Order: sequence, then C-alpha cells, then structure tokens
Amino acid sequence: MNDGGGPGDARGFPSPAQDYFHGGIDLNRHLIRDRTCTFVMRVSGNSMAAAGISDGDELIVDRSLTPRDGSVVVAVVNGELLIRRLHLSGDHVRLQTDDGGVPTEVPELADLSIWGVVTRCLHHV
Repeated sequence: MNDGGGPGDARGFPSPAQDYFHGGIDLNRHLIRDRTCTFVMRVSGNSMAAAGISDGDELIVDRSLTPRDGSVVVAVVNGELLIRRLHLSGDHVRLQTDDGGVPTEVPELADLSIWGVVTRCLHHV
C-alpha cells in the first residue's frame, strides 16, 4: 500500500514545546521591570496573609513605581518598615493590613515615606 509519502518523510507533527524553548529561564526578565530600582525583601509576620504575603516570603519591591490607592507598599513610619496596603482619599493617608487589623493612620504626610511598591511575592511551598 502506497501512502503517498516518500522515504524520509516526517510523520505526525512536531512537538509544540519545540517552538517555545529557547534556553534557560531568566527570572529577571520575567519578574523585574527595572533592575536598578528593584530589591528583594523578606517578610516577617502574617499581617498581609490575606493578600497572599506570608511570614518568610520574599517580596520584589520596585522603588521607581508611583504608589497608587490600593497598592501594596513598603512604608517607613516612625523609622519602622511596614508592608501595608495604601489607601488614599484626598489628603488623608491610611496604611491597612489585609487581615482586618487596625489601620495605621498617618496624620502628617511628613511622617510617612513610601520606600517602594511591591510587585511580586515569592511564596515558599
């Protein structure tokens, strides 16, 4: 029986994975927008567990991003680094945990410094 193919003709179809593999995985390219302004910080505490940020996780923090209402930020309040969700309304600033805890009210903007915006959480499994 002749199936129309000659000797050496390929059969089937190539693996779809051949089109996508181009060497090693570069996590810098996938996770970091600006390498000069990006830092990794380790989390201590579970106050942001509802946001998927747990004790011992590493956060990728970009200092070049502008914080917006709802951003998870690293804030400096009275010399202490806090990871909180930023809420802005008019000239009022509030830093909130995602576990429903008491928000940190910032009466004077001079007392607050946003160190960076959290872009990724690397969670241990």
